[in-house]
Amino acid sequence: MKLPQLRSLLLVVLIGFASPVTADATHPNIILMMGDDHGWEETGYNGHPHVKTPVLDAMAATGLKFDRFYAAHPSCSPTRASFLTGRHPNRMGTFAPGWSLRPEEITIAHLLAKAGYHCMHLGKWHVGAVKAGSPVNPGAMGFHEWLSHDNFFELDPPLSRNGGPPEVFKGESSEVLIREAIAGIGRARAAGKPVFQVIWFGSPHEPYSGLPQDLALYDDLPAKYPKMVGLTSNETGGATRRPQGEVLRERYAEITAMDRAIGMLRKHLTETGLRDNTLLFYCGDNGTSPESALGFPHRGAKGEVYEGGTLVPGLIEWPARIPKPRSTRFRASTSDLLPTLAAITGQPLPDRPLDGVDLTAVINGAVSTRPGPLAFWEFDTRRLMSSQPKPYIDPALQQGTTPLVKRSGGKATRDFLNFHYPAITDADYLGPRAIIEGDHKLVIRERKQGEPGIELFDLKADPAEKTNLIAQEPKLARKLQTDLRQWQKSVLHSLTGADYRPAK
Repeated sequence: MKLPQLRSLLLVVLIGFASPVTADATHPNIILMMGDDHGWEETGYNGHPHVKTPVLDAMAATGLKFDRFYAAHPSCSPTRASFLTGRHPNRMGTFAPGWSLRPEEITIAHLLAKAGYHCMHLGKWHVGAVKAGSPVNPGAMGFHEWLSHDNFFELDPPLSRNGGPPEVFKGESSEVLIREAIAGIGRARAAGKPVFQVIWFGSPHEPYSGLPQDLALYDDLPAKYPKMVGLTSNETGGATRRPQGEVLRERYAEITAMDRAIGMLRKHLTETGLRDNTLLFYCGDNGTSPESALGFPHRGAKGEVYEGGTLVPGLIEWPARIPKPRSTRFRASTSDLLPTLAAITGQPLPDRPLDGVDLTAVINGAVSTRPGPLAFWEFDTRRLMSSQPKPYIDPALQQGTTPLVKRSGGKATRDFLNFHYPAITDADYLGPRAIIEGDHKLVIRERKQGEPGIELFDLKADPAEKTNLIAQEPKLARKLQTDLRQWQKSVLHSLTGADYRPAK
């Protein structure tokens, strides 16, 4: 056994010798799950005409259902950074898929480890390399143990345990993660610790693969959706085109398998008497990917700041605190997880700007309206990349080790980026962006021929973002532009590294 692996194993063993902090009202077990590219509409409970999600439907029928839950960004790595830190990803230079966190960031796992939790990460990481020695692997970011992948994965996933070389785990990938999660729950309980787990599934990200029994549920789709769409080939790892119905059949099979795996976890929590005092959460990391988006009921898809790019399923099941089913139209975000869990467990918030808010009043049913704006921003990296920036982390430490089907630059593994940022200029405020205050949403994009550069929508009256109100409400539009610019100014201040420097 190599030294880094031995060190990780000893860390797990030593958890049991720390002062026990068992699960109670102020230390509930906490399990946070997230699907990969799972959009808002792709659930039975949200009325999808095809996909079958009986377990998520049951969670929606018994717990707290967020009708308006948002990924903080319309793509994966940035949303994952927000999930862990409570901060917009642009604050830490996690601009796009394949851009890492910075080592100075403080995560939920850092906070809950201090509160006495046994912290475990499972599945997709994608905010840095998972290998031992990476300064942003799950262990460096506060988790006591991890079984993780640098990016996404399919059947028989290759995963790294505590930073070691990748091992292939035979089986349906979501079920593999849940089996490991259940084993981790057992280790935490044996050590007298409350459980904190982050389970980030590889499904339903393309390329798709499903089990025969799940594929059979969707055999009617190829005939219904014959148009050709682009995605990755499972055979070559390169781009291919296939009929959309075949693609949807496989994608929905992955969603149904993931749903079933979540059911395995719920059953275990019930059988072991843990269900009542376990906060079980599920969301997606961005909207439905373009090749699979059917165009309803929201505008846009993954990679866009319209609702279709950022709205995702959002569910909390916690019988001890949510004894009766409820739904809320509160506009919540992945950035809200850290401040909420800090409040629940009595941990102080990090002394730096946060973009999330505490959702405990929402959990208690006391509020239904977000107290401030919610902003989205796809950073324009062109100026940065043209300036030959200095890497924030040694590039050798940013090289991934866990292979995946989709090849990039001829490689089956993924490397990561993050850079020191030069002095801020007006060009750094560019990129598609949006802000929601109350029911109004302002969207700013690079102007294209025949399209407006600025749009204003009333999301209550027009959730599909079809009617641009910019001409009717110029004063409101100017206010939202000002508010968005002020928020961007704060984000760019963080991007320079100012949050990591002690106050003078």
